[in-house]
Amino acid sequence: MECLYCKGTMIQSTAPFSVDRKGYHITWGEIPAWVCTQCGEPLFEEKEVTHIQNALQKIDEETKYLHLKSA
Repeated sequence: MECLYCKGTMIQSTAPFSVDRKGYHITWGEIPAWVCTQCGEPLFEEKEVTHIQNALQKIDEETKYLHLKSA
C-alpha cells in the first residue's frame, strides 16, 4: 500500500488517535492502522473508524447528563 501524502510504503502497525469534542478530550494510544514508514501518517481501516465513531457516540450520549444547565 502507498501513502496518500508522500507515496511512502505503508505497513500494518498501530497509531494513536485523539479527538477534542463537546467539552472532552479522548485519546487512544494504540489503534490498529496502516502507518507510513516514511512520514508516519496513519490510515485507519473502515472497521476501526466504525468502532471509534460508535465509542464517541456512546460517550456523547452519557456525557450530555454531566453538563450543567443554566438556571
